[in-house]
Amino acid sequence: MGWIIALIVGGVAGWLASMVMNRDASMGIFWNIVVGCVGSVVGNLIANQFGIAGSVQEFSITGLIVAVVGAVVLLGVINLIQRGRVR
Repeated sequence: MGWIIALIVGGVAGWLASMVMNRDASMGIFWNIVVGCVGSVVGNLIANQFGIAGSVQEFSITGLIVAVVGAVVLLGVINLIQRGRVR
């Protein structure tokens, strides 16, 4: 059940991050899930440095926020690599 929740939260986090970074038109549901799940890992690494615990294995608002922040950071890095600038 934890994997299903992780995929759903990852999809929502990836979708929210793509909306924030104005990349929603270029990403489908699959890439939203991938960006959200990878962004969740990035967000957890960042959050652990500040002592904030967020997990997507069970749903929590903190975990969703950490995943969205991580996905936004990930999309920002991808924008820098692809275009040489952050939108």
